[in-house]
Amino acid sequence: MSLPELLESELDGEPSVAQVQLGGEDVLVVTPSQTVVYRAEGLLSDESVETYPHDAEQLTVSVGRRKAKLSLDYGLDGTRTLAFPAKHVEKVLHPILAGVISAAGITEAGETVHKTFRFSDLTLIVTSNRVIKHIGSAVWDTDFEEYEYSGLTDVDFEEGSVATSVVLTHNGRQNRFKTPNSDARAVREAIVEAVCEFHDVNSIEELRQAMSEQDSGDDEPVDRLDFGDGPDPLSAEPGELESTPENSTQPETITREDLAASLAATESQTTDSSTANAQPQRGSEPTAEGESATAGTADAFEGSPFESAGPVDEEDLSAQIAALTETVDQQQQQLDRQTELIETLIDELRRGR
Repeated sequence: MSLPELLESELDGEPSVAQVQLGGEDVLVVTPSQTVVYRAEGLLSDESVETYPHDAEQLTVSVGRRKAKLSLDYGLDGTRTLAFPAKHVEKVLHPILAGVISAAGITEAGETVHKTFRFSDLTLIVTSNRVIKHIGSAVWDTDFEEYEYSGLTDVDFEEGSVATSVVLTHNGRQNRFKTPNSDARAVREAIVEAVCEFHDVNSIEELRQAMSEQDSGDDEPVDRLDFGDGPDPLSAEPGELESTPENSTQPETITREDLAASLAATESQTTDSSTANAQPQRGSEPTAEGESATAGTADAFEGSPFESAGPVDEEDLSAQIAALTETVDQQQQQLDRQTELIETLIDELRRGR
């Protein structure tokens, strides 16, 4: 089909990838970089050409009873709106959307856009290399998700009473989105055909089998018990474990055995002191004023480095024992907590976390 001279001049030799007849002699031409709309001469208007570059940040569509409007948002450069008959909305949207995602660098050279679907706030674009999903009031903007077929290992469809869930297993994760049952068959055929062609298989079952065999071939025996040198305990630096700052204080660990030995020593000291106080010293006689009968006891420590412990207060002894017991219990709880953390760490290392 030959194009009007004014339209050919506007294209400037750029190849046409799609053409849509808008009624009468009006025609929409899509090139890799722009969309050009030709309006033929009418009773109230002259022949004209309008261009819409594809480097838009957002694309929206509104459809009325007779007219549809497609708006391209260029950010700081403003928005441009294209009006056309509503019955041509699918034919117009598909090639323009393909040009926009190509200009955004999402699709690669030689990649073909097979199908585009619009379900309320969900837009699906099925290409020869990927499925692109966009959710929002706009048909397209920079907030989108894509699932490349190279990382796709399974495709499944779960039918419901109203909608069908499309399940794409991509890079080990399942991604779900719903399509109306009335369009589920078209979506299924488009995705399955594109995926099978990319992986050179005849069905999704063959794809699953091929991926299963590939995973089995890639598996290598791993010694799960070999942790190598292992991590430093409690994430400490090596220098922290080898040396301790001079002014630092570290809690002294008291075991139950140490506590028993301390109690035994205390009881022995108490018994010795009581015996010493109970037995009078032979040869001691009352002396002059100010001297007491305990002078003999004091003389027993003369010439030794020890001093008399004096009478032992049983209440103080009980308090000391209670304090030691509480300290041991606290340290035992800390040891139990550290043991639990170490066991958790070993378990996570074994699971490869």
